[in-house]
Amino acid sequence: MLRTRLLLGFMLLLILLSAVGAYAVWTTQALGKSVAAVVVANARGLIVAQQLKDEANRLGSALRQLRAADTSGNRAEFESVRGACQTLLQHQLGSPGGGAERTAQLQDVEVALQRLAGRGTSATAASLRPLALMKADEAALYSVLRTIDRLTEHDAGNLQRAEDMARQLTTRTTTVFGVGVTIAVLLAFLFAWALGRGLLQPIQRLTISAAALGEGNLDHDVPVTSNDEIGALARTFNTMAAKLRIYRDAMTEKARRAQRTMEATLTSTPDPLFVVSCTGALEVRNPAAETLAATPEFARGFPEALAHPLQAVLATGTHYLPTDYNRVVTVRDRHYLPRILAIGDTLTDFRGAAVVLQDVTKFRLLDDAKSNLVATVSHELKTPLTSLRLSVYLLLEQQLGSLTAGQRELAETARDDTDRLLRILDDLLDLSRIESGVARPHLEKVGIDGLFENLAREILPLLTAAGQNLTVHAAPGCDAVPMDRDSIRHVFINLLTNASKYSPMGGEIELYTEPADHGFVRFGVRDHGPGLAEEHQQRVFEKFYRVPSQAKKGAGLGLAICREIVVAHGGSIACHSMPGEGCDFHFMLPASASHGTEV
Repeated sequence: MLRTRLLLGFMLLLILLSAVGAYAVWTTQALGKSVAAVVVANARGLIVAQQLKDEANRLGSALRQLRAADTSGNRAEFESVRGACQTLLQHQLGSPGGGAERTAQLQDVEVALQRLAGRGTSATAASLRPLALMKADEAALYSVLRTIDRLTEHDAGNLQRAEDMARQLTTRTTTVFGVGVTIAVLLAFLFAWALGRGLLQPIQRLTISAAALGEGNLDHDVPVTSNDEIGALARTFNTMAAKLRIYRDAMTEKARRAQRTMEATLTSTPDPLFVVSCTGALEVRNPAAETLAATPEFARGFPEALAHPLQAVLATGTHYLPTDYNRVVTVRDRHYLPRILAIGDTLTDFRGAAVVLQDVTKFRLLDDAKSNLVATVSHELKTPLTSLRLSVYLLLEQQLGSLTAGQRELAETARDDTDRLLRILDDLLDLSRIESGVARPHLEKVGIDGLFENLAREILPLLTAAGQNLTVHAAPGCDAVPMDRDSIRHVFINLLTNASKYSPMGGEIELYTEPADHGFVRFGVRDHGPGLAEEHQQRVFEKFYRVPSQAKKGAGLGLAICREIVVAHGGSIACHSMPGEGCDFHFMLPASASHGTEV
């Protein structure tokens, strides 16, 4: 394993360095001991030899003085010097070490000294002539000095040999240490090379494979060259890469299927579809959109009726989903209802919008035909119904004769029914005119205070008859709003009438206005009647819709007309209610003409 290889390599280097160090320590200690002993012994020998030489010279001097005058003083000096020489020589002979050769030389020195000392007590000295006697004495002294010089040379030679031995030992130790260190260095380089080959190269290959994996190349496997931890890491990496390849292939196939499905969906979609980025650049469009883009209306991009809503969707992220045909975009003989959907994808970080142009040509034609039919039928029915109503009124006035009680009751019923039918026909005609765009709102600045005062005065008889109270509240900042006075009056009267109809006797009705967000003003009528369930609050603005099990009569056209009038002003209308807590019918109008859109 890798750990064992590293441990063995470091142990080998450690053992080698320990052996070289131990040898160096042993050699140093041995060199210190041997050289120190030799140097000390021979240095002492040199000192003693020098002392012997000095004493021999003193003995020769004492002998010369004795030859000059054999007095008791000179004799005593001679004997003293001779004794000192003998003592020094005997001490040197009695000291351990030095070897047999040095001992023999010391003995030679002893013999020579004895010969010189014997010159002072020799009986033959008187028979010799002074010159011969002096030569013999000097010869004996020279012999002593010569033997002492040989002893000195021996000690000096021993010192030289000790120096040579120390030099040889030092050289050998240096060589051994240098060879050991060189071998250790070579082994270290060899170990480093083996480590780099066995450890660093697989890591480098693993690094290269990881970098390739990060760049999306999942086919770059790591070679497995060992069974150690590096090999296990390489096998694990290859297993991970294989799993990622399987996942990539699965996701690629899934993306292909999704792309093919999207392309098939876009191709089969009959309505034009444009997908644009957050900058407004066109990203995708289906074949129907390709055909539409080739028309002159799209030659410079989206028409004005689509460009402004698209910019608003891209800026706010809010869908643009108009429901009425007033927002229809007409291209040649086709009518398209735009649907602009905000798109946001966190995975791809795509921001944009999808523009779907729903082909409503048939529906528009059907709606126009229905509106024309309703308008025509209503107009044609209104004339005979008016004549019938007039006849009923003439009968009730009894100008053609008196009526019995039963006849009068039937005539009154006929009068009420004709009045109701006439109101329904008027509502249908008004609704048709608004939907067809004939009754466009004529906008003018209308003061809120004056409008509410007129509305309160107009609705007061109805509320008084029902015993109800009206509260008017106009918030500051809502002084004047651009609107069509007559059509908005119709909206208020309808809402107030409905509030009175569904409020109990003595109930409170509130007429209010207040500022709203984004440059709009909110108007509303609030009552304390039975309220509406949530599922009915949106449907009450549909044509002919009646809340089930409702006792009050009506055709279900009043709120539909209110919605069309408010939408024509560029606003919106809604209802907020809780069952048993009354209703709050409110609508929004632009505070300035620039916020609204005339239809």
